Amino acid sequence: MKKLTNELTRPRRPRQIRVAAAALPAAARLALRRRTFMMGLLGGVAATFAAGCGSDPVAPAPPTAPSGVSIPEIGDGEDVIAYVTRVKGKYDHEFYKAVIGAANDFKEGDEALGIAAADDLSRENARKLLSNTKIGDLVDRPMLEDAVYDLVMKATDTAALDGVRAWKMSELKSFLLEKTEDEIKAVMVGLPSDIIGMIVKLMNNAELIKVGQTVFNPLPGSNLGAKGYMGARIQPNSPTDDTTDILWQVMNGFAFAVGDVVLGNNPVSSEVASVHAIEEVLKDVLVTFKLEDTMPHCCLAHIDVQAEVEKQFPGSTALWFQSLGSTVDANATFDVTVEKMLNHAATRSGKYGLYFETGQGADATNGHGAGFDMVVHESRKYGFARALKKRVAEAQKAAGIPEAPWVHLNDVAGFIGPEVFRTKEQLVRCCLEDIAMGKLHGLPIGLDICSTLHMSVDLDDLDWCIDQIMPANPAYLMGLPTKNDPMLSYLTTAFQDHVRIRDKFGYKVDDKMWAFFKELGVIDAMGKPTQYFGNVKYVYAKYVKAKNPADMRTVDEIMNAQETLDALDAVKKRGVFIAEGHGANPWDLNPELDKYIRELVADGKKSILAELAPAFVATIPNVVKVWTGAKDRDDYILHPPTGEQIKDDAVREVEKLRETHAGKYDVQIMISEGLNAFSISDPGHVDKFLPALRAELEAAGYKVAPEHVVCTSGRVRAGYHLGEVLYGKLADAKSRRAIVHIIGERPGSEHRAFSVYMTIPTVASWAEPGKVDHDITSVFAGLADTTYKDNNPGASAKQVVGQLNDLLTKT
Repeated sequence: MKKLTNELTRPRRPRQIRVAAAALPAAARLALRRRTFMMGLLGGVAATFAAGCGSDPVAPAPPTAPSGVSIPEIGDGEDVIAYVTRVKGKYDHEFYKAVIGAANDFKEGDEALGIAAADDLSRENARKLLSNTKIGDLVDRPMLEDAVYDLVMKATDTAALDGVRAWKMSELKSFLLEKTEDEIKAVMVGLPSDIIGMIVKLMNNAELIKVGQTVFNPLPGSNLGAKGYMGARIQPNSPTDDTTDILWQVMNGFAFAVGDVVLGNNPVSSEVASVHAIEEVLKDVLVTFKLEDTMPHCCLAHIDVQAEVEKQFPGSTALWFQSLGSTVDANATFDVTVEKMLNHAATRSGKYGLYFETGQGADATNGHGAGFDMVVHESRKYGFARALKKRVAEAQKAAGIPEAPWVHLNDVAGFIGPEVFRTKEQLVRCCLEDIAMGKLHGLPIGLDICSTLHMSVDLDDLDWCIDQIMPANPAYLMGLPTKNDPMLSYLTTAFQDHVRIRDKFGYKVDDKMWAFFKELGVIDAMGKPTQYFGNVKYVYAKYVKAKNPADMRTVDEIMNAQETLDALDAVKKRGVFIAEGHGANPWDLNPELDKYIRELVADGKKSILAELAPAFVATIPNVVKVWTGAKDRDDYILHPPTGEQIKDDAVREVEKLRETHAGKYDVQIMISEGLNAFSISDPGHVDKFLPALRAELEAAGYKVAPEHVVCTSGRVRAGYHLGEVLYGKLADAKSRRAIVHIIGERPGSEHRAFSVYMTIPTVASWAEPGKVDHDITSVFAGLADTTYKDNNPGASAKQVVGQLNDLLTKT
């Protein structure tokens, strides 16, 4: 494995072949994984670095917002509706939503929407108003009515709701904290998602934990999600969708007796053939070890792609995945509709149903905040999931089998970044809120306790967060060889974290998988680590023996065979981490690997701060410099919209370019530092890729503008704005014009990779501000000198142009 220099500058990285993302359907083509869940990943977000892992030169936001919803005084016993009416002179729905939003703990995402409390007194008063309000009065004033809301309400038990309509929210809070699980479950089926989202605002962290310790919704026929159990989704991501990388990471999890909920890979490409290959390797592991009836596998591509894979290759898929939004518009970002999801759910009559991922702030960061707060948005997603769970049960009943819907939810809590929330305390609060809301919706809820490199959270902080959250007993966490995801470049939970949690909190793995781990030999009859604990080569050898009973070699011979050693070495050379062995404790990462991961994280935080050096920009031929409205790097980090529009004085430079071009060109190349300027300026990156890209575009018949637009503090949407100004006033409304945007990716992996975002709509579309967006854009991700196809930037450039050609025919 390559090492960083002492100065944490350029990594010495192995060469590799890169298989990058191909054109995907609609907005789903931008889900580079899915979890490329599209949260934040699309925005070209960036962050800051100061010396030392996890440090942050931007002081964390104060515990209260400097401005926002001010509620200086309230009347004795006054409720939300009475207060809004008194202050505004009549009922004002927008102010109503703001007052309820002000009851939230402070988060940057609510502040950006203008609905965070202005100070602690305002927050306290908002909570008092909400506590005094009757459930029925709140139900009668929904935040927003649309098809998602209608489905949520349809799935809510009307009789149970009628029984609590007269309760004040304070009474509901007391009920949830004082009653038994059975009593709570009899009521919670009648609680609409908005009410569940509001009730958690009234609880402190200890009270949220109490709800988590009371309500459990285990998956049918298992202990997953049951009291005292805490499972794992193995997340075997590969930067290249290499099935060998995926296989070895699953072996790695099993070596630590981790993995009982799902084997769930986030794909780079959502092409049917690629997704099918991933599904097959995951299925093969389960079939080989006779675990296919114990746990499912899943490739987290768009649900339409998974359905197509199953159609073309029956039996290859198991659990189906989809990211969910809280409103019709938010779901459109994922190329999802209520009707589509209901139709998919109606096909899930087998053992394994649906798997959903969500996260606070996803809706607002995609422009669909609708004037209400992140917690209520998140709760509506859980209501959507609850309704789809009912549809799966109906499908099973119609098929004549017992109603046992295997449906669960994963909250990807910290994936977006500091524009949603920044600190470890906020991450804990978010996770505790979401656990309580998920459980009150009747769902087994797992967590991705995670952080981006531009949050004020480091590797050690994540351990602290885990310890604060675990008493609430979520159903499961993510499990990776290290805390650093090799494909998504974010920080999450490692296999070793699960080992530590089991030791500290006494949580158990699902009984059937625990029995398998004993049979495998990584733990003994008492559940203690054996000599093979953490030995990935041992588990791989057991897999080979199980797959090929005729193989007469011993386990030791397979472990030490050159082909085994070569295969493992190849995985590591592709930048995929494998945790071999452990430190002083079974839950300690191997010290050498721990040191290396910390170096990578430190390099990532340095990269996030970086801007394109003037000396590098001077090497780009025919540069036209533009800039966005971000005041500085800090503003760019904390307020993403500032990087999405070219500033007015820079727009004039684009207008000059438009006049010079006079409509002669159909492709404009743009370059932005995005998340990581080093990914642009490192030798062998854009300096080699740019001329190759131009050559391939011209060879394909495109008329490429001679200038290169270099944008300071530019996010992906800055490219759309460039297209609006450059093309929107051209005369030929039906002609197609392209922006090809080269932008830095999230740092933290070994590659310092950049992406190419492509969009090629008509002039008529460019002429309508805001019309061109992610839903008609394609991305080719993960480009670097170490990832070019066949070690050749020209070969990768040819792939990019091929993808642009595909987009031209599909949109």
